[in-house]
Amino acid sequence: MTIRLVAIDEHVLLRLGLARVAAGCQDVELAGEASTIAEATGIIAETGASVITIDAMLGGGDGIAGACRLRSEHPDLGIVVLSPVDDDALLYRALDASLSAYLTKASPASAVLAAIRHAAVAPHSFTAPGLASALDRRRGQHGLLSQREGEVLALMRDGRSLPSIAQEMHVSEATVKTYVSRLYSKLRVNNRSQALMVAVNRGLLASVDAA
Repeated sequence: MTIRLVAIDEHVLLRLGLARVAAGCQDVELAGEASTIAEATGIIAETGASVITIDAMLGGGDGIAGACRLRSEHPDLGIVVLSPVDDDALLYRALDASLSAYLTKASPASAVLAAIRHAAVAPHSFTAPGLASALDRRRGQHGLLSQREGEVLALMRDGRSLPSIAQEMHVSEATVKTYVSRLYSKLRVNNRSQALMVAVNRGLLASVDAA
């Protein structure tokens, strides 16, 4: 079976590199190239692509969100996320979105090909170099906050004010401020929006909700 691949990346050199890799393989054909999600949508439909590679930061934005859109349109599409940086937060997002594979653009051609072949046969099974270590780091993060700090974080996410949080938790506002101060210190942030961004990227809110 020939894997029909579409490369989605705004950088021409990356797409040319994938074309060269595919040219040396009997089982992989570069069926199309795109620089945006909108462009990719039509190309995937026209070519009957079975796998795509996509830049994690496509267009300086959110390639993983774009990948999720494409998966919703093509449920069995294999999706390999190529990241310009080695970032646990991006890996976790690709994993949580049930994409097929994640690796950096600095990975050797053999690793990229292995990810493409994996995505073709098991599009809903996630793989990534160093996945076990990344999951260990994620589990360690889940113990970062105390139960009460986690409760404060969840209420902050819901847009609650400090007096409202104090009332909900049956503690004084001064106590809530102490929890917030500890949160900021542990997450190394200075305000609510930064705390929530870090919490989302590290999967901390998911662990709080599951508790």
